[in-house]
Amino acid sequence: MLLRHLQQVRREIALPAGRRGSLALRHVDAGSCNGCEHELAATANPYYDLQRHGLNIVASPRHADVLLVTGPITTRMADPLRRAYEAMPEPRLVAALGDCAVGCAVGHAAGCTAGPAAGCTVGHAVLADPAQLAGPLEEILPVDLRIPGCPPNPSQIAEALLGLMHETAQHPTARRARNSSSRDTHT
Repeated sequence: MLLRHLQQVRREIALPAGRRGSLALRHVDAGSCNGCEHELAATANPYYDLQRHGLNIVASPRHADVLLVTGPITTRMADPLRRAYEAMPEPRLVAALGDCAVGCAVGHAAGCTAGPAAGCTVGHAVLADPAQLAGPLEEILPVDLRIPGCPPNPSQIAEALLGLMHETAQHPTARRARNSSSRDTHT
């Protein structure tokens, strides 16, 4: 009874019906310099406030829709990433946040915004031993969204994640292949 009354009051005062979708994000730092983490944390500030749009960071992969990975994938983090991915409910999505996760640290993959010509030493400077890199995230897990940048700024992160949320709301069970050039928000 109370819920019906609340819905009636909402209609009468013309409040929006609520958000059309949401995504639960499980963030995993696979060996980064923490630059991407600082920018990701900034998306929770009052200016971006991604929670009001339905994007929430959760503590367990069992509650997550998206595995959000930052940093170059180290050999010691490859298996924990696979286990986190397997623990997620279907349909599960993976997002690579920052050049390290996109693959810049390992051979400067397509979509990398800072190649060797630009003096990119991402991964090598952080780890000091390139043998400790397992490879780009897309060689370990299927990547659905790439957010390049070293680090990407909060508006790029917000734009990409909100785009993913809207696409997911329109096609909730379809797995979307995302091309890094079509989803590249870094200039």
